[in-house]
Amino acid sequence: MPADSISRMDSNGSGGDNDKSVPQNILGTSPGTSSLRSRTDSECSDKMARFVLPSMDGSPPKVMTLDEVTHVFKNIQNMELVHEIALNPEFKLQPYEPPENSLEKRIKDCMHKAFWDILREQLSADPPSYEHAIQLLAEIKECFPQIISLNNKRALEHINEILNETVIRQQAEKGVLDFRSYADFVVHIMSKSCAPARDEEMQKLAQTEDVVDTFKGILEMMKLMKLDMANFLLDFSRNEILANSVEYEKQKFNEYLEYYKFGFPATENWLRRNRSADAGNSAATAEQTISNAYMELMDWPGNFDFPEILSTDKERILKLGQRAKRLCVGASLIAICSAVPIISQRSENRIALAKQIEILLQSVTDEKEIAEAIENVWEQIKSVINQYLQKENQSTMDTEAESMLRSQIMQIANRESPVRQLMWKRFQAFFRLSLRSKAGLPPPPPGYVDFKDELESYTTALKRVIGYNHSVFGEYFLQILSQRPTEANDESASKPSAPSEDQSTPSQQ
Repeated sequence: MPADSISRMDSNGSGGDNDKSVPQNILGTSPGTSSLRSRTDSECSDKMARFVLPSMDGSPPKVMTLDEVTHVFKNIQNMELVHEIALNPEFKLQPYEPPENSLEKRIKDCMHKAFWDILREQLSADPPSYEHAIQLLAEIKECFPQIISLNNKRALEHINEILNETVIRQQAEKGVLDFRSYADFVVHIMSKSCAPARDEEMQKLAQTEDVVDTFKGILEMMKLMKLDMANFLLDFSRNEILANSVEYEKQKFNEYLEYYKFGFPATENWLRRNRSADAGNSAATAEQTISNAYMELMDWPGNFDFPEILSTDKERILKLGQRAKRLCVGASLIAICSAVPIISQRSENRIALAKQIEILLQSVTDEKEIAEAIENVWEQIKSVINQYLQKENQSTMDTEAESMLRSQIMQIANRESPVRQLMWKRFQAFFRLSLRSKAGLPPPPPGYVDFKDELESYTTALKRVIGYNHSVFGEYFLQILSQRPTEANDESASKPSAPSEDQSTPSQQ
């Protein structure tokens, strides 16, 4: 069956009409479909297609329909979601699947199998029956507005013309319906409309000979294309969200302060204990104090309450702290290993060893786990160094050299060890420079060159969190620090406790 050429959606998801604007109902269905028609067991016209918003800061994942996703992105109402999108460039919707062995999944699998078995039986009958096939094509037609931009009117008109249910029924009644040609038409349209990343899958689908298997593949691909379209909408909305979310959160926070007059003790303590003095014993400025407080987020001291105002990002910040520990430990280990000539004099050996150490430490989250992991790291370091020595026909480490190196390696399990303390100070100095820099990041400090990618990724992530929160709460921080100590103490003595972190915080309102 001939098919008009339909332009592929470009990388931004725009349609063939080159209309740069995205319609309000980009994820909508065709007109007149506000009330759901009954679906077949194939669920191919799944207007209630569901997507999973990944877990944010320990909250359970949320399952949403296409309409709900569209509504959330159009209206900056869910502050937790907006906050996550603004701070997490990797945030994506995920396809929803019922839990394994759940009743929902068993019923779904059973109904789908029954549908495809009936379709195969009807097509194999003599003469063939096309009732299920016609219903399937009608529902596939209804899916296209969800995977092709509604700006591409010509493509959608062409699809409606070819997949005209009346014409298809007439062909079936006359015995001239070519079900295979319709499958090829649908695959052709989808190939023109899908993202480039789906090209290989579409090529395999086009080569599938069994027509029922082809349509099963079509529905699976349409499900993926719906997900692609939903994530395109998210990406399209991201810049607008970023442009407005800071002001929106500031507004919500100020509204919160209008009726919440009791202050935030943990936040105030966090700021005030970072009010250091310079060499001349002069008090630090408010800006310096805030900068010092942000530096404390690199490795949050567990004996202090976490600032209430930052509670939305608490889990994110603590996880970044774990990454910082791993980076420091890795750099410390490489610094010690560099005392061995086969490591220090062969950059390729040092780089390879750093990668292996990074892998061995990737699941470490606290000091106890660091201590437990160091023994395995030592065994790997010893094995690798001896392999490098043997490769160059040198003698492996003797007992004394091995014992000395092991002793130095094992000391890294102690966060107070001189090498680890030195590497942490270098790390802090690097991050402080990065906070001040409005351009790119400074070069890695000594010992961190082999961890450059992770160092820059970590720094960018924490700097983004700090920058965003400072934009929202910076004025309030200055207000806290502008109070005289006696005034602040008098106020705090008369204040009831602030809400716990389990209660709503301003940025979650």
